[in-house]
Amino acid sequence: MSVQPLEVLYTAVATAENGRDGRVASDDGKLDVVVNPPKELGGSGAGTNPEQLFAAGYSACFQGALGVVARQEKADISGSTVTAEVGLGKLPNGGFGLKVALSASIPNVDRDTALALVEKAHQVCPYSNATRGNIEVALTVA
Repeated sequence: MSVQPLEVLYTAVATAENGRDGRVASDDGKLDVVVNPPKELGGSGAGTNPEQLFAAGYSACFQGALGVVARQEKADISGSTVTAEVGLGKLPNGGFGLKVALSASIPNVDRDTALALVEKAHQVCPYSNATRGNIEVALTVA
């Protein structure tokens, strides 16, 4: 798969200090959070962690993509939610990797329509396009 050229419309900038046990802040000051490894990984769990930040970004982005698709399809997605679960684990080569489970709840459409909307949103979402072929992403409709 080749990299396609991109016309950049917006650039987010964030800087981390002390990696997974420190602080992350955006250049505009709107995001400034303490990050700590979760207790499950031997950390204090006192702050957020990169996986939670990724889950928040992916779920918000996917919800936005779902809105784009729903407008095109004239589908009512009011009251819908998207939940992202991001798993961190060891890869066979000794490195670390991620896997994602996205679950959409779309109460105002039937299940088949919801599944079709989620599949189409997965083709539109920038996070889905960035992760496609790199990590496992499972899609479900709640």
